[in-house]
Amino acid sequence: MSRRYPAIAFTDDVQAVQREHGSDRVYARKRIIAGASAEPDRLTDDEAEFLAERDGFYLASVGETGWPYVQFRGGPRGFARVLDPGTIGWADFRGNLQYISTGNIGGNDRVAIIAMDYARRRRLKIFGHARIVTAEEDPELIRSLGDDGYDAVVERAVIVSVDAFDWNCPQHITPRFTVEELEPVLTDMRRRLAVLEEENASLKAELGRIGDGRQPKSSRV
Repeated sequence: MSRRYPAIAFTDDVQAVQREHGSDRVYARKRIIAGASAEPDRLTDDEAEFLAERDGFYLASVGETGWPYVQFRGGPRGFARVLDPGTIGWADFRGNLQYISTGNIGGNDRVAIIAMDYARRRRLKIFGHARIVTAEEDPELIRSLGDDGYDAVVERAVIVSVDAFDWNCPQHITPRFTVEELEPVLTDMRRRLAVLEEENASLKAELGRIGDGRQPKSSRV
Protein backbone atom coordinates (compact mmCIF):
# COMPACT_ATOMS: atom_id res chain seq x y z
CA MET A 1 0.00 0.00 0.00
CA SER A 2 1.34 3.42 -0.92
CA ARG A 3 1.89 6.21 1.62
CA ARG A 4 -0.99 8.42 0.50
CA TYR A 5 -3.69 5.78 -0.12
CA PRO A 6 -4.96 5.40 3.50
CA ALA A 7 -5.48 9.15 3.83
CA ILE A 8 -8.01 9.01 1.00
CA ALA A 9 -9.58 5.58 1.43
CA PHE A 10 -9.74 5.23 5.22
CA THR A 11 -12.47 7.73 6.07
CA ASP A 12 -14.06 7.93 9.51
CA ASP A 13 -16.83 5.59 8.38
CA VAL A 14 -14.30 3.12 7.03
CA GLN A 15 -12.26 3.25 10.23
CA ALA A 16 -15.40 2.56 12.27
CA VAL A 17 -15.98 -0.66 10.33
CA GLN A 18 -12.31 -1.57 10.66
CA ARG A 19 -12.58 -1.23 14.43
CA GLU A 20 -15.70 -3.36 14.43
CA HIS A 21 -13.87 -6.16 12.62
CA GLY A 22 -10.54 -5.76 14.39
CA SER A 23 -8.45 -4.65 11.41
CA ASP A 24 -7.97 -1.06 12.58
CA ARG A 25 -4.78 -1.99 14.45
CA VAL A 26 -3.32 -3.48 11.27
CA TYR A 27 -3.81 -0.20 9.39
CA ALA A 28 -3.19 2.27 12.23
CA ARG A 29 0.48 2.83 11.38
CA LYS A 30 -0.33 3.32 7.71
CA ARG A 31 -2.94 5.95 8.60
CA ILE A 32 -0.41 7.82 10.73
CA ILE A 33 2.16 7.80 7.92
CA ALA A 34 -0.48 8.91 5.41
CA GLY A 35 -1.58 11.76 7.68
CA ALA A 36 1.97 13.01 8.00
CA SER A 37 2.42 13.25 4.22
CA ALA A 38 0.37 15.54 2.00
CA GLU A 39 2.45 14.73 -1.07
CA PRO A 40 0.84 12.55 -3.76
CA ASP A 41 2.25 9.13 -4.49
CA ARG A 42 4.73 8.67 -7.32
CA LEU A 43 4.25 5.88 -9.81
CA THR A 44 7.15 3.49 -10.31
CA ASP A 45 8.29 1.29 -13.17
CA ASP A 46 6.08 -1.49 -11.77
CA GLU A 47 2.91 0.52 -12.29
CA ALA A 48 4.06 1.77 -15.70
CA GLU A 49 4.83 -1.75 -16.91
CA PHE A 50 1.55 -3.07 -15.56
CA LEU A 51 -0.52 -0.41 -17.35
CA ALA A 52 1.48 -0.90 -20.55
CA GLU A 53 0.17 -4.49 -20.69
CA ARG A 54 -3.48 -3.62 -20.14
CA ASP A 55 -6.10 -3.27 -22.88
CA GLY A 56 -8.78 -1.90 -20.56
CA PHE A 57 -9.64 -0.70 -17.07
CA TYR A 58 -12.59 0.49 -14.99
CA LEU A 59 -13.06 4.23 -14.43
CA ALA A 60 -15.24 5.59 -11.62
CA SER A 61 -16.49 9.16 -11.50
CA VAL A 62 -19.15 10.96 -9.45
CA GLY A 63 -22.05 12.97 -10.86
CA GLU A 64 -23.64 16.07 -9.38
CA THR A 65 -26.47 13.91 -7.98
CA GLY A 66 -23.87 12.16 -5.81
CA TRP A 67 -24.21 8.84 -7.64
CA PRO A 68 -20.99 7.07 -8.64
CA TYR A 69 -20.63 5.92 -12.24
CA VAL A 70 -18.31 3.10 -13.28
CA GLN A 71 -17.38 2.67 -16.92
CA PHE A 72 -15.12 0.23 -18.72
CA ARG A 73 -12.57 1.96 -20.95
CA GLY A 74 -10.91 -0.24 -23.57
CA GLY A 75 -8.48 0.09 -26.44
CA PRO A 76 -5.25 -1.35 -27.80
CA ARG A 77 -2.89 -2.78 -25.23
CA GLY A 78 -1.00 0.02 -23.50
CA PHE A 79 -3.37 2.81 -24.56
CA ALA A 80 -3.35 4.09 -20.96
CA ARG A 81 0.14 5.42 -20.37
CA VAL A 82 2.22 6.75 -17.52
CA LEU A 83 3.27 10.16 -18.85
CA ASP A 84 5.43 10.91 -15.81
CA PRO A 85 5.61 9.57 -12.23
CA GLY A 86 2.56 11.60 -11.25
CA THR A 87 0.42 11.46 -14.38
CA ILE A 88 -1.57 8.95 -16.44
CA GLY A 89 -3.13 9.73 -19.80
CA TRP A 90 -5.13 7.98 -22.49
CA ALA A 91 -6.96 8.65 -25.72
CA ASP A 92 -10.72 8.71 -25.19
CA PHE A 93 -12.32 6.87 -28.11
CA ARG A 94 -15.80 7.59 -29.40
CA GLY A 95 -18.38 5.29 -27.81
CA ASN A 96 -22.15 5.42 -27.30
CA LEU A 97 -22.22 9.23 -27.14
CA GLN A 98 -23.65 9.38 -23.59
CA TYR A 99 -20.56 11.24 -22.26
CA ILE A 100 -21.41 10.45 -18.63
CA SER A 101 -17.81 10.12 -17.44
CA THR A 102 -16.78 13.19 -19.43
CA GLY A 103 -19.63 15.23 -17.95
CA ASN A 104 -18.97 14.01 -14.43
CA ILE A 105 -15.30 14.94 -14.67
CA GLY A 106 -16.29 18.43 -15.78
CA GLY A 107 -18.18 18.91 -12.51
CA ASN A 108 -16.05 16.82 -10.13
CA ASP A 109 -12.53 15.89 -11.17
CA ARG A 110 -12.10 13.08 -8.62
CA VAL A 111 -11.80 9.65 -10.24
CA ALA A 112 -10.82 6.13 -9.28
CA ILE A 113 -9.31 3.54 -11.61
CA ILE A 114 -9.12 -0.22 -11.24
CA ALA A 115 -6.88 -2.00 -13.75
CA MET A 116 -7.08 -5.81 -13.80
CA ASP A 117 -4.72 -8.58 -14.82
CA TYR A 118 -7.09 -11.53 -14.55
CA ALA A 119 -4.61 -14.07 -15.87
CA ARG A 120 -2.09 -13.33 -13.09
CA ARG A 121 -4.71 -12.30 -10.52
CA ARG A 122 -3.38 -8.77 -10.00
CA ARG A 123 -5.17 -5.44 -9.71
CA LEU A 124 -4.02 -1.87 -9.39
CA LYS A 125 -6.25 0.79 -7.81
CA ILE A 126 -5.60 4.49 -8.41
CA PHE A 127 -7.09 7.68 -6.96
CA GLY A 128 -6.61 10.87 -8.93
CA HIS A 129 -7.91 14.12 -10.39
CA ALA A 130 -8.86 14.02 -14.07
CA ARG A 131 -9.12 16.68 -16.72
CA ILE A 132 -10.35 16.57 -20.30
CA VAL A 133 -8.11 17.82 -23.10
CA THR A 134 -9.58 18.37 -26.58
CA ALA A 135 -7.78 18.21 -29.91
CA GLU A 136 -8.23 21.97 -30.28
CA GLU A 137 -6.50 22.57 -26.96
CA ASP A 138 -3.53 20.25 -27.51
CA PRO A 139 -3.41 18.47 -30.89
CA GLU A 140 0.10 17.16 -30.25
CA LEU A 141 -0.99 15.42 -27.05
CA ILE A 142 -3.93 13.82 -28.86
CA ARG A 143 -1.60 12.54 -31.60
CA SER A 144 0.89 11.17 -29.07
CA LEU A 145 -1.78 9.18 -27.25
CA GLY A 146 -3.43 7.83 -30.40
CA ASP A 147 -2.71 4.56 -32.18
CA ASP A 148 -2.73 4.58 -35.98
CA GLY A 149 -3.28 0.83 -36.02
CA TYR A 150 -6.46 1.01 -33.95
CA ASP A 151 -9.70 1.67 -35.83
CA ALA A 152 -11.40 4.21 -33.59
CA VAL A 153 -12.09 7.94 -33.48
CA VAL A 154 -10.18 9.80 -30.76
CA GLU A 155 -12.51 12.46 -29.40
CA ARG A 156 -10.33 13.78 -26.57
CA ALA A 157 -7.63 12.87 -24.08
CA VAL A 158 -8.10 12.21 -20.39
CA ILE A 159 -5.22 13.20 -18.13
CA VAL A 160 -5.17 12.02 -14.51
CA SER A 161 -2.96 13.51 -11.82
CA VAL A 162 -2.35 10.60 -9.47
CA ASP A 163 -2.94 11.11 -5.75
CA ALA A 164 -2.56 7.54 -4.48
CA PHE A 165 -2.50 3.91 -5.57
CA ASP A 166 -2.65 0.46 -4.07
CA TRP A 167 -1.96 -3.09 -5.24
CA ASN A 168 -4.76 -5.40 -4.11
CA CYS A 169 -4.39 -8.97 -2.92
CA PRO A 170 -5.30 -11.75 -5.40
CA GLN A 171 -8.09 -13.22 -3.29
CA HIS A 172 -11.34 -13.94 -5.14
CA ILE A 173 -10.00 -12.91 -8.57
CA THR A 174 -11.10 -15.60 -11.01
CA PRO A 175 -8.39 -16.14 -13.65
CA ARG A 176 -9.51 -15.20 -17.17
CA PHE A 177 -7.46 -15.17 -20.34
CA THR A 178 -7.64 -13.15 -23.54
CA VAL A 179 -7.28 -14.74 -26.97
CA GLU A 180 -3.82 -13.17 -27.21
CA GLU A 181 -2.78 -14.74 -23.90
CA LEU A 182 -4.11 -18.14 -24.95
CA GLU A 183 -2.62 -18.10 -28.45
CA PRO A 184 0.83 -19.58 -27.54
CA VAL A 185 -0.89 -22.53 -25.82
CA LEU A 186 -3.39 -22.95 -28.65
CA THR A 187 -0.62 -22.84 -31.26
CA ASP A 188 1.23 -25.67 -29.51
CA MET A 189 -1.99 -27.68 -29.22
CA ARG A 190 -2.73 -27.19 -32.92
CA ARG A 191 0.77 -28.36 -33.81
CA ARG A 192 0.47 -31.46 -31.65
CA LEU A 193 -3.01 -32.17 -33.03
CA ALA A 194 -1.71 -31.93 -36.61
CA VAL A 195 1.05 -34.45 -35.80
CA LEU A 196 -1.45 -36.83 -34.20
CA GLU A 197 -3.83 -36.52 -37.15
CA GLU A 198 -0.98 -37.29 -39.55
CA GLU A 199 0.04 -40.35 -37.49
CA ASN A 200 -3.60 -41.47 -37.32
CA ALA A 201 -4.01 -41.18 -41.09
CA SER A 202 -0.80 -43.17 -41.62
CA LEU A 203 -1.98 -45.94 -39.27
CA LYS A 204 -5.35 -46.11 -40.98
CA ALA A 205 -3.61 -46.48 -44.32
CA GLU A 206 -1.43 -49.33 -42.99
CA LEU A 207 -4.48 -51.10 -41.55
CA GLY A 208 -6.24 -50.72 -44.87
CA ARG A 209 -3.37 -52.37 -46.73
CA ILE A 210 -3.32 -55.23 -44.20
CA GLY A 211 -7.07 -55.71 -44.61
CA ASP A 212 -6.65 -55.89 -48.39
CA GLY A 213 -4.02 -58.62 -48.00
CA ARG A 214 -1.14 -56.34 -48.85
CA GLN A 215 2.01 -56.06 -46.79
CA PRO A 216 2.77 -52.87 -44.90
CA LYS A 217 5.31 -50.64 -46.59
CA SER A 218 7.85 -51.28 -43.88
CA SER A 219 7.93 -55.06 -44.60
CA ARG A 220 8.20 -54.92 -48.38
CA VAL A 221 11.42 -56.13 -50.05
